[in-house]
Amino acid sequence: MSMNYRETEEYSEELSKRGSVLGLRNMEVLMHALSDVQDTLKIIHIAGTNGKGSVASFLSSVLSCGGYKVGVYSSPAVFSPLEIIRIGKKNISKADYAECMSYVREASEKESIPVTLFEAQTAAAFLYFAQKSCDMVILECGLGGAEDATNIIKAPLISVITTVSLDHTQILGKTLEEIASKKAGIIKQGCVCVSSYQDDEVLKVLSKKCSDLSVPLVVADADRDVQVILSDREGSVFKADTPEGIFENIQIKLPGSHQIQNAFTAFLVIRELKKLGYDLTDDTIRKGFKTAVNPGRLEKIHDAPTVIIDGAHNPDGALALREYVNTYFKNKRKIYLTGVFADKDYDTVMRYVLGTGSSEASDPGKQDMVITLHTPFNDRALNSNELAQTVLKYNSCVTAAACVEEAVELAFLSASKKDVIICFGSLSFLGRLKNAVKKITGN
Repeated sequence: MSMNYRETEEYSEELSKRGSVLGLRNMEVLMHALSDVQDTLKIIHIAGTNGKGSVASFLSSVLSCGGYKVGVYSSPAVFSPLEIIRIGKKNISKADYAECMSYVREASEKESIPVTLFEAQTAAAFLYFAQKSCDMVILECGLGGAEDATNIIKAPLISVITTVSLDHTQILGKTLEEIASKKAGIIKQGCVCVSSYQDDEVLKVLSKKCSDLSVPLVVADADRDVQVILSDREGSVFKADTPEGIFENIQIKLPGSHQIQNAFTAFLVIRELKKLGYDLTDDTIRKGFKTAVNPGRLEKIHDAPTVIIDGAHNPDGALALREYVNTYFKNKRKIYLTGVFADKDYDTVMRYVLGTGSSEASDPGKQDMVITLHTPFNDRALNSNELAQTVLKYNSCVTAAACVEEAVELAFLSASKKDVIICFGSLSFLGRLKNAVKKITGN
């Protein structure tokens, strides 16, 4: 039942209608039918609310610079459906994706398993990484941890917990402790757990889980162990204090002070890998951090006017965006483009990002402006008019656009070359937005 890429897209569309289903029963049956190839892979498993993609990017870059073949599975896709499965920075090809999804479809139909799209893609990723004989796989959870499809794996080398905060509360729980317990489900006996710095409630949950399983817990406390040498809108340079001594001159090109915490978390994972025998020299580590990229996170895509895109769609992400904007664009006029999902805490996101803006400027030409849009092709999307009503609480200059292209056109018509256009919210529209900017600017 071999499918071509077009047929695979149609199949994926069918599966997407099944929504998201937590639990591992489907994956257990499906992966057994696929010879449990996931058990042949060496894996770093990452869960958390924010920072998963950045930590994965740092780790992939360092390991790739060290000569290792690194498979990366991350979601959601931002610019291409194929980017969720890649080796290093190279996306899976259409032919390989179609082949792997064909195997998954055949197995699921033979076993009568009603797989979701995420389950099918997760299985396809395992198949692909096994076929390509990857030395390491960096595996991002989709949602939560314990019941996420990726948690079918039995023995990760390292389990990583990035910053945990309130998100997906309808599914994962309404308190930090409840959410943390779900994330902690990826911690397995025999691994090492590396955690970003966490609130006390979260750290208590992680500490107990690690203690119960006799798993070493390493906490990346950047405030205590990192000294920032330089930080600007293009990235940061810092040094890290470790038991082995001071590690100097770590340069990252991912902007925002929150990326220092993500980089330090990745740095401590690298330190654990070195203890396991992975050959990663100091020069390799520095090169890997310097060349890491994570598109769609505080990414500048145009100058004059400056255009920034960022997938800030929950309160913690919104705080990081606000800090970045207030640090580097405080005295600039801002035009915000935003679209969100209805099941997110979008009121808090808008308050954090827009609540300190110049919404009451007397001159309309100097007033910050907000353009809301409807995120395309998604049943979870919040209507742009409804989002505009929420934005009005924090900025009186708001316009609802019917689509991404209309929002981008309106933003460029309203902006001078000195202004800043900041596009934030759901990752689902950033790819289409980037294409719309290219069409208007010609580059």
